[in-house]
Amino acid sequence: MIKLYDHQLEAVNKLKNGAVLCGGVGSGKSLTALAYYYLQEGGKINKKTYIPMKKPKDLYIITTALKRDTLEWEGELVNFLMSTNKEVSYYDNNIIVDSWNKIKDYSKVYGAFFIFDEQRLVGNGPWVKAFLKIAKRNKWILLSATPGDTWNDYIPLFIANGFYKSRSEFTSKHAVYSRYTKYPKVERYIDTEILFSYRNKLLVDMDFDRNTISHHENMLVDYDMKLYKETNKNRWNIFKKEPIKTAGELCYTLRKIVNSDESRELAILGLVEDHPKTIIFYNFDYELNILKNLGYGEDVTIAEWNGHKHEPLPKTDKWVYLVQYTSGSEGWNCTETDTIIFYSQNYSYKVMVQAAGRIDRLNTPFKDLYYYHLKSRAGIDLAIAKAIKNKKTFSESRYVNRYAK
Repeated sequence: MIKLYDHQLEAVNKLKNGAVLCGGVGSGKSLTALAYYYLQEGGKINKKTYIPMKKPKDLYIITTALKRDTLEWEGELVNFLMSTNKEVSYYDNNIIVDSWNKIKDYSKVYGAFFIFDEQRLVGNGPWVKAFLKIAKRNKWILLSATPGDTWNDYIPLFIANGFYKSRSEFTSKHAVYSRYTKYPKVERYIDTEILFSYRNKLLVDMDFDRNTISHHENMLVDYDMKLYKETNKNRWNIFKKEPIKTAGELCYTLRKIVNSDESRELAILGLVEDHPKTIIFYNFDYELNILKNLGYGEDVTIAEWNGHKHEPLPKTDKWVYLVQYTSGSEGWNCTETDTIIFYSQNYSYKVMVQAAGRIDRLNTPFKDLYYYHLKSRAGIDLAIAKAIKNKKTFSESRYVNRYAK
């Protein structure tokens, strides 16, 4: 029996070829997408019996490398008696789950059905070119919690749906470029009522009432104010013993001074003592070194997910899971804990939301979820927090030009 929630059934009925299924983190987009494919290929959702599809098209699922490697999609396919392994699948069609890094390998596929998991269509690079070739020859939908921040993010989707023939046609009709920059920079967009109408045709929102209650607590920690001010004033990298040359290097150095303060370590140990199963998100390798070497206790298992290690969640009674934002803010779920600690802030609002969503799932047994944000009163911490609060991405160059003086 296939079980879908009301918000999923409603979304399935609204989906169409070329649509973007928009659901918050943990809303069940994967199952909803497969239900749409299942119905399109002749299946029927019945509360008592399974009604099979009729000669279904080959199914290609382009997702994150993490979701591919953890076989998350395989778990969802089982609900429809499908599998990437033909020996155990009810059907004999091809079902392939692969990462965005391999999308070019499928640019010549014809007559299949594609599910694109997460919005990765930025700019005009090889991924976008492969996507546009696939979209012309196959049925497809895209799943995303955050489909786009600017109209530029929607250009590949608009082209794939036939609203525009090319990127240049879009920009000639809607983009106004700044006259005062050395490189092409869009100053504003015009005739946006047309763009809004196109976007509304594509987006299928999947709203639902969460059973969970999220508790976000800002924990104030200290920092070396004297060293911070001296570095900011003198532009001297105390770690490399050389002058700071760029805005990025200045921000990194200031953050390292702030994030390496012992008060953060003490805050972590106190929280872990109160929460025996804890996920900790961090940004930089030096933060990982700090977190790995804390005295959590001999009965606490430490595991990592980052660019160096891909360790699974521990199975012990007490554990700490150290996750780097870039590697692990999306593509995996955890229903074994109710606690996430953000050791440091990420520059991106989207990434912070994705990270928080790792434990906020439809099937979590917890009603109350706890998020602890370690922050200081240092200027750069406050500026990052402000950007996130405003749902923006923190800009290093803008910060240095305006505030770091």
